[in-house]
Amino acid sequence: MTAQRHRGLRPLAAGLLALSGVLALTSCGSDDSSESGGSAGASKKATASGSRTAAPAGGVRCGKKATVRASGSTAQHNAMRAWAKTFQKECRGTRIDYEASGSGAGQADFLKGRTAFAGSDSPLRSAQVARSAKACGDGGRAVHLPMLGGPIAVGYNLPGVDKLVLDARTLARIFDGRIKKWNDPAIARLNPKADLPATPLKTVHRAGESGTTDNFTAYLRAAAPDDWSHPRGQRWPAEGGVAADGSTELADKVKQTRGAIGYVELAYAIQRSLPTAAIDTGAAAPVEATVVNASKALAGAQATGSHGDLVLRLDHTTKAAGAYPIAMVTYEIVCDKGNKAATWPATKSFLTYTAGLEGQKDLSFQGYATLPAKVMDKVRHKLSDIS
Repeated sequence: MTAQRHRGLRPLAAGLLALSGVLALTSCGSDDSSESGGSAGASKKATASGSRTAAPAGGVRCGKKATVRASGSTAQHNAMRAWAKTFQKECRGTRIDYEASGSGAGQADFLKGRTAFAGSDSPLRSAQVARSAKACGDGGRAVHLPMLGGPIAVGYNLPGVDKLVLDARTLARIFDGRIKKWNDPAIARLNPKADLPATPLKTVHRAGESGTTDNFTAYLRAAAPDDWSHPRGQRWPAEGGVAADGSTELADKVKQTRGAIGYVELAYAIQRSLPTAAIDTGAAAPVEATVVNASKALAGAQATGSHGDLVLRLDHTTKAAGAYPIAMVTYEIVCDKGNKAATWPATKSFLTYTAGLEGQKDLSFQGYATLPAKVMDKVRHKLSDIS
């Protein structure tokens, strides 16, 4: 490995150290290469086996024994496995059966009354919240409980360029197809010391409904409104580029394609030694994609939902030092009242544990960014009122 290559991978090595060797953050609708055993995007289940043991749940009120079925975001898949393993040791006879099928699928399952809760990297739309009355009894409606967060990295493949800086405006123009070569003046301006080739840019985006896409497009829309005219959404809104089924395939396509660039959760970039761009936010220095830097950005998250809902507004335009602006939050979606009587005591006990100090304290070792303490206090208080 050359000295230049060694220096270029230092941010990734630091990220790997921060993850403590546990590469757990995946994307909404993505696949896990170590478990899928089939086509990309195959759904997975979180059970009591095969995960790192979290701290003892100690003192959890287990409630009535039940099998709690849930589905949705794969961003939280490994956290769910660890949480389920610990919780089931404390609450024998209760099973947490979480299917990591993607945010869109999880939302659909919940709205059709198939599950006790949904995991989603995107909040329900207002029309979906209105529809949730059919799944919730006693006049209830869906509410969002933010549970964890994480960074979305911009990975790229450009031999000879091991350090790269981009900003929101340049990213918007790249992914909209208006910047076509790596030596474009807009990229050169941000990287005056880099020897940028005239290699064609090849963008890679997620296929299907993806919470990662929703959060990445939300960032572009907020931070570069004059250069990204498309709406945010779970489906990729722009023309052109290459679609990939899940984060594993997206990261692989970038790794295998000279000149490629794509958005993917940090763990996948680290797994493949894929260089990631630092983001020029207007702060004193560009910000690397790390769990710690994502946590700094999430520290400014504000709860904006009505009727006691806890949807968070992220500041994608932050200029705070060391705050990485492309981050996402994963929610657990339940009814504010009228949850299924047979499973709600166990569901409430489980979510109270995951939102508690014991459930939250090991998240950074799993590759997740922590949410503000004031937000988690609100989550615990909200759970105490839900029936």
